[in-house]
This record gives sequence, structure tokens and C-alpha cells, in this order.
Amino acid sequence: MLLLKRRGAVCLIASSMASLVLLAVVLYGSVGGPPAAGSDLRRDYQLLGRPLFRLDVSWPKKPELFGGQVFGVAVNQLAGVVYVAQRGDHVPKVLVFTTDGEFLMSWNTSTIEMPHGIFLAGAASSNPTVWITDVGNGPFGHTVKQFSPSGKLLQVLGTPGKAGSGLDPLQFDQPAEIFVHESGEMYIVDGDGGTNNRLLKLSKELEVLWIHAEKGQGLAQFYIPHSVTVDGAQRVWVADRGNKRIQVFNSITGDWLGTWGSCFSEDAPYSVRLTPDKKYFVVVQLNTNQISLLDAPPVGLIGQCRVVSVIQLAEDVKPHLVDLDLKTGALYVAEIGAQQAQKFTPFSLGTYVV
Repeated sequence: MLLLKRRGAVCLIASSMASLVLLAVVLYGSVGGPPAAGSDLRRDYQLLGRPLFRLDVSWPKKPELFGGQVFGVAVNQLAGVVYVAQRGDHVPKVLVFTTDGEFLMSWNTSTIEMPHGIFLAGAASSNPTVWITDVGNGPFGHTVKQFSPSGKLLQVLGTPGKAGSGLDPLQFDQPAEIFVHESGEMYIVDGDGGTNNRLLKLSKELEVLWIHAEKGQGLAQFYIPHSVTVDGAQRVWVADRGNKRIQVFNSITGDWLGTWGSCFSEDAPYSVRLTPDKKYFVVVQLNTNQISLLDAPPVGLIGQCRVVSVIQLAEDVKPHLVDLDLKTGALYVAEIGAQQAQKFTPFSLGTYVV
């Protein structure tokens, strides 16, 4: 009997140690604790809190294909395709990969000057398109462009090469990002450091449905609006970067609904997206190299923001904009400093479930 008790105790200790080792791997990316300074940027990260994501170090299979500063990423979950927008001299402005990491093609187009935001529209249809905001100051900049999946230019919003002055709603000045709803309605944040500081909603026919176009720190005013997304409760969420806050609006009327600011005292929100289960907002903070998951509030309530999980990236990675695979929940991150895009996959550990 004594021998059996000792064996049981040994098994319990071994089981506990194995659990601790597994937890260390999940939280720190290695068994030995936090990553050492100066390690590979593709592996140097920490996961804190829940839900958890784990870096897919095999994506993409040829990371050397990245040749410039990666600013945006967009996912077609039905086709299993990821579009990556990058800047730089003598580099393709868009790289196309599969969600498994295989390289498919690049867009060597001269019609994209300085890509900023990228969005995949109509993924559920037989005719999806890719929208790119161009913040360049040359002959192709200050525009929002629509492309076919293979890179054919289909449509241009704005006047190429001419910065807006705030008078014409469709005259952009360094437009940061576009979100195209499944209805075809468009939400554009315009003003990545330019004269305009605007949020506008366009109909499918490009009619202005409502607009907020005032610079400032007050309600429904903006200073460098940088990212926009729409949830299933008719609410528009805008990363108001210069004011270090997220503002929320009614998608139908444009009425201001609330503000989140307490989570961003150290650094501004740069990107905002909703997880497929609608439970969390994914928010990027570039200067602190963090990707945070915030509780999504229920319908009829905005309240205060609450961080439930953080991906702490290595110094100088500089995450910029993100997108999620709505089928698998995988998170793709565009990183300016590291000059790469990375994929994080949902991971569960006991009650820690995405």
C-alpha cells in the first residue's frame, strides 16, 4: 500500500511538472522563460492572459519574400488566401499567400504608390475584390482603389495625386483604411496625418450617407483616425489614433455612442478588428509593440474597455494593422519594423479557449 501511495505521488508530481512546462511554452514561447534579448523577431513574443494565440513559425514558408515595410494584411477565408501590402523601392506592393503559407503571386503594379490599409470585400460572393488605401504624395496617392484578386485595377475613389482640403467628401488626404460591409456600404477613415480627419459612410453607389469631418478632441471629432470596423450590432468602431481612444458610432445614423480611452494611456490604438465569435476586439498598439484583446460589449452597452489578453511582441517589431480569418480565427499581423507579416493561431489550454 505504501509503495502504491509513493507511485501515485510521483505520478502526480510528474503530471504537475508537465502542465507547468506546457504553460511556460504557451506563455513565453519557450520552456526557459521569456525570450532572450536580440532573438529572432519571429519568435520573440509573450502571451499574457486569455484567450491565447500561438505564433505559427512556419507561415509563410518563404519569409524572405518580404522586401519592404509591411503595412497591411487582408484575408479571404473562403479562398484561403492572404494579401499583404508593403512599401519600398523596387518591391511588389502586394504579396499573395495561401493561409498555409505557400506563395501564390505578387502584384508588380505601378498604380499603387504607398499602400496603407488593405481590405478584402465580398469574400462570400463569387466576385471578391481587394481595396487598398494609398497615402502617397505622388501621381497615384490620396486615393482608395479597388482591385481584382489578381491585381487588376477596377476603380479609383478620389483624384489621384491631389490631396483633399476637407470640402469634397470624396477628395481624400492620406486615407488610412476602408471597411466594406457585406451590404456594399463603405466606411472610410481619412487622414493619416493629412489635413482631413474624417469618418465617412458611403452607399454602394458611392453616395455620402453621413460624415464626421471635424478635427479635435471632442465627441465625434478626430485626430488621425487610423482604422475602422463594424460589428453585428450596427456599431462602427474607429481607432482615433491621435487622441489615444476608440470612438463608437451608430452605423445607420452616424450618431456618437461612446468612447474607450482608459486602455490606451501608454500608446494609441492603431488597428481594430473583431474576432469571428464577436467576443473580443483585437487592437494593435504600435509603439509598445502590443496586440491586445478587449472584451466586446453587449448590444446596447459601450461601457469601459477591458483588456483580457496581450501578445507582447519584441522591441521594434512595430505592428501596424491586422486582419482575422473568419473561418479559423487565425490572426494575421502586418509589422513595419520587422518588415514581415506573421500568423497567430487560436490555442486552448483547459478553460483558456478562444
